[in-house]
Amino acid sequence: MNDPMPYQYVVLRCVPRVDREEFVNVGVVLYCQAAEFLSVIWHCDADRLRTLDPSLDVDRVCEALTFVEDVCSGDARVGEVAGQPLTQRFGFLKAPKSTVLQP
Repeated sequence: MNDPMPYQYVVLRCVPRVDREEFVNVGVVLYCQAAEFLSVIWHCDADRLRTLDPSLDVDRVCEALTFVEDVCSGDARVGEVAGQPLTQRFGFLKAPKSTVLQP
């Protein structure tokens, strides 16, 4: 029988207008130390996001989500964090950095 492996996850949400407390879930980061696994899956529904804020730059949101993807994969283009162990990369991703894209 396979023993389940403990894992952690962070839901990524886009909050176009913090003052209105509205958001759309746009992705999830999954981390499993035992399996040495860190990955993200995301989808940016531009029409849905623009219903919350027509002036939202959806391309910038997608760029931020691509950055998360690159951190997960250890892409050197994202800088120093790419060379860190998976635990530290996950910690980096789950710490809030933006008011628009929030873990």
